[in-house]
Amino acid sequence: MKKKLTLLLTGLMVFSLVACGKPEPAPESSDPVVSSTVEESVSEVVESSSESEAEVEVNYSLKDVFAEHGMKIGTCVNETMTKNATAKNIILSQFSSLTMENAMKPDSTLKKGKSVAAGDIVVEFSDEANKLMKFAKENGLALRGHTLVWYSQTPDWIFYENFDTGSKQFVSRDVMLARMESMIKQTFEYIENSGYTDVFYAFDVVNEAWMEDGSMRDNNWKKIIGDDYLWYAFYFADKYAPETIDLYYNDYNEQFKTNALVKFVDTLRDEDGNYLIDGVGFQAHLYTSDNLNDYFRLVDKIAETGLKIQLTELDVQLGKWQAPLLPTDENLQLQGRFTYDLINGLFERVDAGTLNMDSLTFWGVSDSMSWRKEYNPCLYNKSYEPKYEYYGALQIKEKAGY
Repeated sequence: MKKKLTLLLTGLMVFSLVACGKPEPAPESSDPVVSSTVEESVSEVVESSSESEAEVEVNYSLKDVFAEHGMKIGTCVNETMTKNATAKNIILSQFSSLTMENAMKPDSTLKKGKSVAAGDIVVEFSDEANKLMKFAKENGLALRGHTLVWYSQTPDWIFYENFDTGSKQFVSRDVMLARMESMIKQTFEYIENSGYTDVFYAFDVVNEAWMEDGSMRDNNWKKIIGDDYLWYAFYFADKYAPETIDLYYNDYNEQFKTNALVKFVDTLRDEDGNYLIDGVGFQAHLYTSDNLNDYFRLVDKIAETGLKIQLTELDVQLGKWQAPLLPTDENLQLQGRFTYDLINGLFERVDAGTLNMDSLTFWGVSDSMSWRKEYNPCLYNKSYEPKYEYYGALQIKEKAGY
């Protein structure tokens, strides 16, 4: 049944708290010019007028709108959010998919003491991860797995002899490949043995392996195994993941890596020429200063590979890299228009059959929970009131800043 929401367009939407992720660097070519920052006097904020404040009755939710285009709509989540009554209500009423913020990253799932005792990598999910899987299943929410092979938030000890960084001796290529295989195998076994395989529909196998200049990111996986560590990651994931879970490569600043990504995914094939990968995840940490035509060129180019595409960590930030704008009504309307045009362009491509996209995830619910709170990037303000951006995602043009 559709949720009936009575939503109120509100006035000034300002600063926020609590992060939902970790910062990623912008391309070196970016040239930020600070025209307005959160450090500027609050007196410079132009408060939105309440003269024409009007009640807007909406009888459908985000998940209703996206379902009409065969898509899930998601948000990142942590245990704290599920204990916040307001945030929990928004999650349950608006979203159909969840991505754990940190609880499924390697530094949360790999257990050093048990690995040392066993002489092999040991994967064991945290209490938070188990509770969030249960929360998702009990509430009919799907899950994206995030993430397996990554240069960040991966404990150094997995790369060393006897799992001891003090040895200062990396393991051999063969041992590291065996550890990678074991980690991936155990992850999917843990999910299956816990009874949650049916909840997952996608998994980020490799995260952030490419640089903006088209080169491969240097990291311990690459140092020990070699450039083909990426192929092996997908080979092992394809070997052990159930067919119901799509396998993704996920990256940020994706619009600056188009050519590298096109070439890369074409290497992820088995001996018969079949893809080991199902899709490419665009983190989509975007700014209101970004050019959407340029972004859609990326989308169209990757779509030509025939792989699925998901926006996996979408937030629309006010301003540009290292130059946040204050949340004036004018800037928030711009954010709403940007979001409307982005979602509309994606829907048009999905409906036309030129884009295979089955899910889009926003990285956070409210500005008070955003990892980039100074940019006020979320659908809801710090008081959990819907912004123009929310109406943009909902595709109500006249309420999205137009």
